[in-house]
Amino acid sequence: MNTTNLGVAIVTGASSGIGRAAAKTLSSAGFRVFGTSRRAAPEKSDGITMLTCDVTDDASVSKLVEEVLAETGRIDLLVNNAGIGLLGGAEESSTAQAQALFDVNVFGVLRMTGAVLPAMRRQRKGRIVNLSSVLGLIPAPYFALYASTKHALEGYSESLDHELRAFGIRVVLVEPAYTRTSFEENLARPDQLLDVYDSARAGMDAILRKAMETGDAPEVVGKTILEAATASAPRRRYAAGRMARQVSFLRRFVPESAFDKSLRKQNGLPV
Repeated sequence: MNTTNLGVAIVTGASSGIGRAAAKTLSSAGFRVFGTSRRAAPEKSDGITMLTCDVTDDASVSKLVEEVLAETGRIDLLVNNAGIGLLGGAEESSTAQAQALFDVNVFGVLRMTGAVLPAMRRQRKGRIVNLSSVLGLIPAPYFALYASTKHALEGYSESLDHELRAFGIRVVLVEPAYTRTSFEENLARPDQLLDVYDSARAGMDAILRKAMETGDAPEVVGKTILEAATASAPRRRYAAGRMARQVSFLRRFVPESAFDKSLRKQNGLPV
């Protein structure tokens, strides 16, 4: 049994995939981990206490944080992992569908962060790890709305980090690339499909499924989350996995025109 005590952690979306891997990795390292899921899950699993929370509901988020504080008296780490995807042409989604996507991927993070900050400020200590994506750094054809949520998260996280350092709190980003989870199986589909995008949408779906087969294991991302959570002098961004590191490097140093051509080729679009 690990006797190291690294504090109390909350991991949202911890019932499967990256969230589950992160929760297990943090628990093994010495955190007392509370994982969340929208639907009821086994109360205890692999040393992780599972609680129900809907990040789109203010009352549900408040209840979760109150429950953790009542039991432990502190919160040292928040991992904002809960999120959903959407594959399709940007104009194929209604405004309502786009708002629902942002409500989970962006405003869910805002709700959770706002709920834990008072406790972290009192402690004068805390770390918030937000799960972004390489799609928060690069264009993402047929993932425009999903990528928009990750770009928003990038700007929010980096700005918030500057606001909170005076309280001993740091905010960092973890950016995975393709990861072998059920992400592609759970993707939302546009609510106003247009025939003109059928071929391109199907092609992108095939590219995604093939990429997922050779993607990183969730545990790779889990280890990166642990690094981001425990670094004494954290970086703003942590690329999770080899492909994510490559994309991050290329985005920074490859000329825009060359990057554009490469991205279109990789996504099966005319160059």
